[in-house]
Amino acid sequence: MVQVGPYSVSLYTSERFRLDGGAMFGSVPKVLWHKLLPADESNRIQLACNLLVLDGGGRRVLVDVGMGRKWSEKEVGIYAVEYLDSRALHEAVPGVTDLVLTHLHFDHAGGISFRDAAGVVQAAFPQAMIYLSKANLEHARHPNLRERASYLAENLEPAIAGKLTLTEDGAEILPQIKTMQSNGHTHGLQILLIGEGKGAIAYPSDLIPTSRHLAVPYVMSYDLCAETSMREKDLFLKRAVAEEWRVVFEHDADTPCATLTFDERGRAVIRERVELPRWKA
Repeated sequence: MVQVGPYSVSLYTSERFRLDGGAMFGSVPKVLWHKLLPADESNRIQLACNLLVLDGGGRRVLVDVGMGRKWSEKEVGIYAVEYLDSRALHEAVPGVTDLVLTHLHFDHAGGISFRDAAGVVQAAFPQAMIYLSKANLEHARHPNLRERASYLAENLEPAIAGKLTLTEDGAEILPQIKTMQSNGHTHGLQILLIGEGKGAIAYPSDLIPTSRHLAVPYVMSYDLCAETSMREKDLFLKRAVAEEWRVVFEHDADTPCATLTFDERGRAVIRERVELPRWKA
């Protein structure tokens, strides 16, 4: 068991999926990123949805909800979605009291709702308090042309209709769970810090989606502003190394958690892989 503050921490991988490797690494040439994450015949790289489950103090906190299961057969093929559990997320992780969404992009908020037997979209966690940044909610309500396909009404509406707490940068949203907002990938993305100092768990979401994105220039073409992402990533990495955080990479299919250090050239690298216990209902 991994204990951080009042919480026992578990990892739950809800899905594996694939996205275009070029899009995931932005301006980095394929000859470089392909060595880190080989692409399939459609130029897609293997990714995952690594969610956190925190139990303690009478709460069960779920961090992000993955892609969900509302996809058409065509969309499942496009993203090569692979469900790792026969149960829907709300069945696999019951009793959630608090749901923290880093942002409302479809691969982070898709599991907030599901289609019932009649095909009607239902809230997956109607009793949970939802924590979402005010900035991201406003952005999701009025997305720009670039992000319109990532912010889906079937994910936004259950968040708005539920019990919702809008957060600000630097807030302690729950005991020993703090949020730091990032704006390079999308407006109001929440980076979570669970605990403090050595051994704290940091969840940077799409600021650093995989362990292969540790190099500061390795930012996604999905990001709204590459320069902002690089500046935010640099600051995050310096704190993560100095304070000896355990960093969870939300989309890494084989290295979901690690501690970090800087090599002789000042580049962030993995110091040690960290095995978080897998969630079991």
